[in-house]
Amino acid sequence: MQVAVIGANGGIGRELLPRLADAGHDPIGVVRDESQFEAVRDRGGEPRLGDLEGDFDEALDGADAVVFTAGSGGSTGADKTLMVDLWGARRVVDACVDADIDRFVMISSVGAGDPLAGPEPLRPYLVAKRCADDYLEQSGLDATILRPTRLTDADGTGTVSLTVDDLDGDTAEIPRADVAGAVVACLDIDRTVGETMHLTSGETPIERALCGDD
Repeated sequence: MQVAVIGANGGIGRELLPRLADAGHDPIGVVRDESQFEAVRDRGGEPRLGDLEGDFDEALDGADAVVFTAGSGGSTGADKTLMVDLWGARRVVDACVDADIDRFVMISSVGAGDPLAGPEPLRPYLVAKRCADDYLEQSGLDATILRPTRLTDADGTGTVSLTVDDLDGDTAEIPRADVAGAVVACLDIDRTVGETMHLTSGETPIERALCGDD
């Protein structure tokens, strides 16, 4: 498939592009600045400009699937969280509906199921993620929502768990590389359509876990 990655220059996006290419897909790396084009090409993607707070519709031309892994970043305020993580995600969902792009994988966050139970500083972010997830679920697209625990830059292990019991502190975490691996696997595993899945480090190979063998 031709897979458009929204947020291709982010931590998960950088891990995802080469994995999509290695799996035989044609990745499109959607970024906000042409200065990032060369990095997208180096990772096996076709660079396209797209701004979630501006114009991005043409960046999705020809895509068969979209992965939303964009984020406003931890150093921004609630205003950018609202505009990117919530409104930007909704705009991409609408663009997919309009363009008949049925397959959509959303990178959400653990805690989005119950934002008020999360740490107070994270609640605006979790609310944005939850509202974006809900909108995607109601869109009619063939959607998978992945809610990873705290992300790290550690090397991927190729194994995960879908069972997240303890979210206190920073004990639950997962490498960005393994989240990217889960995205690629989702595109090939039909049973993930319509599912919301928590992801954390574990001992089950990614494909087996997503097939329900965790």
